[in-house]
Amino acid sequence: MVRRALVSVSDKTGLVPFARRLAARGVEILSTGGTAKALAEAGVAVVPVGDFTGAPEILGGRVKTLHPRVHGGILYRRGLSSDEADVAARDIPPIDLVVVNLYPFREAVASGKPFDGCVEEIDIGGPAMVRSAAKNSAHVAVVVDPADYDRVASELEAAGAVSGPTRFDLMKKAFAHTAAYDAAIAEYLTARAAPDGAPAHFPGTLGAIFTKVSDLRYGENPHQAGAFYRAAREPEEPTVAFARVLQGKELSYNNLLDLEAATAALKEFDAVAAVVIKHNTPCGVALGADPADAFTRARACDPVSAFGGIVALNRPVDEAAARALTDLFLECVIAPGYDDAARALLAVKKNLRLLHAPRLGDPRASWRRRPEEARELRSVPGGLLVMDRDLGSIAREDCKVLTRRAPTDQEWRDLLFAWKVVKHVKSNAIVFAAGDRTVAIGGGQTSRVESVKTAVMKAQLPVRGSAVGSDAFFPFADGVEEIIRAGATAVIQPGGSVRDAEVVAAADAAGLAMVATGMRHFRH
Repeated sequence: MVRRALVSVSDKTGLVPFARRLAARGVEILSTGGTAKALAEAGVAVVPVGDFTGAPEILGGRVKTLHPRVHGGILYRRGLSSDEADVAARDIPPIDLVVVNLYPFREAVASGKPFDGCVEEIDIGGPAMVRSAAKNSAHVAVVVDPADYDRVASELEAAGAVSGPTRFDLMKKAFAHTAAYDAAIAEYLTARAAPDGAPAHFPGTLGAIFTKVSDLRYGENPHQAGAFYRAAREPEEPTVAFARVLQGKELSYNNLLDLEAATAALKEFDAVAAVVIKHNTPCGVALGADPADAFTRARACDPVSAFGGIVALNRPVDEAAARALTDLFLECVIAPGYDDAARALLAVKKNLRLLHAPRLGDPRASWRRRPEEARELRSVPGGLLVMDRDLGSIAREDCKVLTRRAPTDQEWRDLLFAWKVVKHVKSNAIVFAAGDRTVAIGGGQTSRVESVKTAVMKAQLPVRGSAVGSDAFFPFADGVEEIIRAGATAVIQPGGSVRDAEVVAAADAAGLAMVATGMRHFRH
């Protein structure tokens, strides 16, 4: 039975309707500061915590709820004789429901507040109440998320109490909430050598907190278990983690990896683009006049590998694009939208997973990346590797022409297109491109020359006259000699090999144009 609730929230979403439902059940509401003011102004009867404890707020509001009458009312075990004697002797009424969410510390950091301002947003009383209520979940319900208001209110209205299973669910959520909050504080503080110093690039403590979305059928292979977790905050940029599944079978571990690879490559382009992924590497990338054209051109690069692949588009799928997509067996399609005609056509492919990621159509300049969102995490047994994500890009003016012949304007266009794609191909990566699309891709080989040979061997489109991107320098001239034999006319590569002179000489001898970026794009 819930007779008394303590309500103190920073996020006041849904607060007043929830409090009204509590009051209608005869629940006495204790509250503090801004929460009490908001409830009183809405006509909800509220008892200030200071009146309940007999101790007014002090230290500018830093101390409000840190009082034995508050924590005794939350923590005491109903029915335990020693606890019953203690609360009776000290006149401590029970608090059966705690509704608390914490000071907006993360928001203060993100807004650029100075150090002292961020420290002031570290909540003390809130986490103490949340942890007390969660520890005593056998008797007390704790709510940290406004999304749970309806569930709690509905159970009270139906049964006059919050059920045991619900209290246990809320307990788990509460401890996860305070863990994530403390992790954010630790990460912020350990990134600084001094209070007002510039933050370190990587903090001393990494606060990586994720919430499980679902168990997966299995991991990479059927004998491996798998699960999918999501970060606490949705990033500004498009992401598979927060995309909505519209139809099809449940997503697998491999589907999610491939979808991420597809969207990562797609995010290189503002123009209408399509990416086809197979086994976590592109097998076709193209720009087009519209989504159908872009997909058709991308598929043509390697139609054999495209079978059973993953497709990402950065424009909504219309009827023409849907018809093109249904001509091929695909595992998943992710796009910023689908019109009604497209949904009707794609619905015939009942096992095809359709994902909706609205921001996938936003121009790249609109994404605001926070530092923590630009990190890439990779686990090793007993440890975690952390690095900046490869968001590096270059423009024509950033490159150095190495050969006697400079690229033509068309070659520059093809080179820069190949360079955008090559960083998404497994190393050693080689991409042949022409006319705003890939024409051959080779990668994942243990030598660069083998990647060139693989790309040429698999090519379904003409490579003669194309431009080539290489994710790292050519250690020998043999890779460039294979490119020359294939008929390509220009190469973009990082440069920096001890044999650069030999490589450039081979290019000059064949009239090949070669430029260096000074940037490497390994993808292991």
